[in-house]
Amino acid sequence: MQEIISVKDLRKTYVMGLEKVHALQSITLGIKRNEYVALMGPSGSGKSTLMNLLGCLDTPTSGDYILNDTNVSTMTDSELAEVRNKEIGFVFQTFNLLPRLSALENVGLPLVYAGLSKSERIEKATFALESVGLGDRITHKPNELSGGQRQRVAVARALVNSPSIILADEPTGNLDTKTSIEIMSLFEEIHRQGNTVIIVTHEPDIAEHAHRIIRLRDGLVETDIKNENIIKVGDPSHRYNVDK
Repeated sequence: MQEIISVKDLRKTYVMGLEKVHALQSITLGIKRNEYVALMGPSGSGKSTLMNLLGCLDTPTSGDYILNDTNVSTMTDSELAEVRNKEIGFVFQTFNLLPRLSALENVGLPLVYAGLSKSERIEKATFALESVGLGDRITHKPNELSGGQRQRVAVARALVNSPSIILADEPTGNLDTKTSIEIMSLFEEIHRQGNTVIIVTHEPDIAEHAHRIIRLRDGLVETDIKNENIIKVGDPSHRYNVDK
């Protein structure tokens, strides 16, 4: 199967005063189309830096990043913005919804930047909201929705442009256990439909939904393993950590 992401000797160094911080020391990995991957690691491991690079939110100090056959490692900020809008759907821990806009308007925002007409935006955004079970909430604003519903709006927004990759950063971090299970069920369905899903998390319970788990430590890949114990939502043999 074709690799949608190919990273070779990726490094990221930050200069802080007189000190250099090597956030990523040398990362080489590939992610195939329709893989479901979890990125894990303790604070300071480099997982957030790697997520920012994979999401085209930042550029590496050195090394190559090929995304969908395009080398994005040397692109300008404006070129990266275009790639982000076209290729990557983001889901964040804090939802990042605009409070004065309805669910429909929030989901349609990426389509504004893509240049679609208002009628096309409404049609696509409505379909995306229906696909995450919120067809009856399209006129609601974020403060009229529960935490789980807000995250579903964020997932619909990530899907609306039919991106190559869904990149989720701690997507259940602000949710209770029951709602976390619902959101992970939604990611399972998104993966089943053929999407490439990358979840950044520090929670083993969440990572074990993925089919492959990459652990970082000190800016390097510590382990990269196939998950032999994939958690499926609804599996009675699994108990979630209720202290989450």
